[in-house]
Amino acid sequence: MKDPLGHGMPKLDDYYLFLAVADAGGLSGAEKATGTSQPTLSRRMADLERTLSKRLFERGPRGYTLTSEGRALLQEAEALREAATKLCRFQLRDTSPEVRITAGGWTTRYVARHLSQIWTPESVWRPALMASNSNVDIARREADIGIRNRRPEQSWLAGRKLSPITYAEYAAGPEVAGYVTLHHDMPTTPSERWLRSTHPNAIIASASDARSAADMAIAGIGRVILPTFAGRDVAGLIQVSPDISALTHDEWLVCHHDARHDPPVRAALEGLAALLTAPERFAT
Repeated sequence: MKDPLGHGMPKLDDYYLFLAVADAGGLSGAEKATGTSQPTLSRRMADLERTLSKRLFERGPRGYTLTSEGRALLQEAEALREAATKLCRFQLRDTSPEVRITAGGWTTRYVARHLSQIWTPESVWRPALMASNSNVDIARREADIGIRNRRPEQSWLAGRKLSPITYAEYAAGPEVAGYVTLHHDMPTTPSERWLRSTHPNAIIASASDARSAADMAIAGIGRVILPTFAGRDVAGLIQVSPDISALTHDEWLVCHHDARHDPPVRAALEGLAALLTAPERFAT
């Protein structure tokens, strides 16, 4: 590699080996730290000095002692230490790449509880579940896959329609009145917005997350609106209303157009599509 003036330039791993020799004060310790043989380390340090036209070490019986030029380079190279360590870990890593999946709380919980149906440690991807009622920005690669309640509108996002999701009221018993919902200053959901627009005076309690709201409903505090696939799995709650047609929506798998052909993301998409459309998810 040459700079714009035509001079040879060191490779990044030359600086990594320099850091190891400087830290160890010699070749023996650097060999243990890097797995690079002492003859190779000696040659690489000589090459680095020749490339930089600077004497970096005083070589003697006690090992390699940094010269003033070597100390100056060490100070400059410190910024590379963390990056070099991460790169070496990446090179040695034999695990599959992580695929970040974002969805609302109940969908994330469902995926987590049934993940073993579509994933094993031998899979080509590693799951990273991110529960959020906010739309995590897939365009900015904050997540790889989103499970959403509507078709993506941005041209750079690809969407795959899954199955209709229905909602209903759940409570400890049909005699329970009033509603529990999310705090008004939390990220809103369609069910929370619908409840506040249609039954604002019947809201008697709120919670910071959907699971806590469901727990309050289990305790008999009030009714809670849940996706039916989630409500039927919450022990202590029963469905106390017909399905709410105004809240029924299609579920969508969403990812960036450029990412959907990446083998780990593609495998995760296919697995999630199978899991989220399985008949048992909607069995009564």
